[in-house]
Amino acid sequence: MVQPGVSALGKKNSTTVFPRKSFSDTFWPFWPGKVNSGALSLICMADAPSDRSTLYRKLRRIVTVASLALAVTQLSPGQASRRGTVDKGPRALGLIELAANGKAHLIPITIMYDGRFYDAGAYKAAPVPMALESGTVYEAVKSGVSQGLFTVAGAAHAGPNWVGEGTWKSAEQLAAAAAKKEALQTKPAEPESDRPPVLRRSGSEKSNPPETAKPAPAPASSTPTAEPAAPAATAPPEQEDPNQPVLKRGKPSAEAQPPAKSVASSAIPTASAKPANPAATSGSIRLIPAISDADGPEPSSYMFSTKPEEEQQFRKKILALAGDEVRARDRQLAAETIAASAPTRTARTTITRQQPTFENPQLRIFDLSSSNEPVLVLTTSARLQQHPEREYFVTLVAREDLNGELHKAFSNVTDSQHLDVLPRMELIDAVDADGDGRGELLFRQVSDAGRAFSIYRVIGDQLYPLFEGTPQ
Repeated sequence: MVQPGVSALGKKNSTTVFPRKSFSDTFWPFWPGKVNSGALSLICMADAPSDRSTLYRKLRRIVTVASLALAVTQLSPGQASRRGTVDKGPRALGLIELAANGKAHLIPITIMYDGRFYDAGAYKAAPVPMALESGTVYEAVKSGVSQGLFTVAGAAHAGPNWVGEGTWKSAEQLAAAAAKKEALQTKPAEPESDRPPVLRRSGSEKSNPPETAKPAPAPASSTPTAEPAAPAATAPPEQEDPNQPVLKRGKPSAEAQPPAKSVASSAIPTASAKPANPAATSGSIRLIPAISDADGPEPSSYMFSTKPEEEQQFRKKILALAGDEVRARDRQLAAETIAASAPTRTARTTITRQQPTFENPQLRIFDLSSSNEPVLVLTTSARLQQHPEREYFVTLVAREDLNGELHKAFSNVTDSQHLDVLPRMELIDAVDADGDGRGELLFRQVSDAGRAFSIYRVIGDQLYPLFEGTPQ
């Protein structure tokens, strides 16, 4: 039996993903297609007796080879809809922090190029990272659904990190602008006789210069020192190389043009920069993943549709799993405390069956591969009655099997007293980080050392890291 290879480092090896009800209709346990009753079974094919004719033996071998080729090459419907041309990149992933007043800035996370992931805050920084070059366009996606466009206008330092400043246009604003433009183009020209009378001065139309010529006298009246820096702001030295890979580029609007020193100088003042740590911002800030890729696939939704009663069942099951994880973490801490206080004694812990009290549980359900297989992600905090001063932080990823049972794929449980050694993980969203059409899970790690971002791919009942940033 042949199965596709799986790589944990972001290589473009595919995995066979089956629809939720496919196993009940298949004849062979790992057969990706349906087999009708009475069809040939690859398992039960045995050598024919020696007295059979040579023609019959050859015919049977041909049928066997054809069946094996079909088993290897046939894809499930979920794969066919998600898997496309492998994206070589560059493909940049960032996080937009969108305020209630419409102002936004972007935190660079990763750049994927030729199947490998790099830290976007340092990749080709000469002096500004490639992900934050002026004019780069990012499409914000929430669970795979487009939310708007962010155009980078400049870059600034926020502590040790880079952030991108620019302009934000929501999907609604873009749709309204497109509709208005289309209406103006399709509107019939008004006859000259039907137009209202307009007072015109003699020669006024000829004397008015074109709009493109109006800004021309501006540099003469501006400060002379600003003029030499302008070319560096719009044409970084890196772009002089015609073979350099570029992200999705656009022409920023006039109000989006950055100050010359914000891009041309690496010694950028940090007093006016917004904090790079999203955890330090207020609750009104929206966090939206954003992607810049000139040749990437079109975004598609990763949400798993459920009825209210189904969601309640999912919530009940995963909270039960989370309770087990919290109790296991509590027993571990108790054993470590006993071992540290009396190293010569055998650590004994009391098994507690108390159900934790969960605070602000947030359950997200995704269909990452369009295979109708739900992936559940729970993030919550919890407390136990015997340790009310200790707050536990839980992140749990689980998958449902054909019998409706949940299987843990990933668990991260830490507490407020041990964030120095074990960071807590907060789910940002599901996002297509490598451009293969399937979704990955984007997390933010928060610890005493700072914050970092990580990307995980869900394969079976396990999570494999594609990128893990360094806390800053």
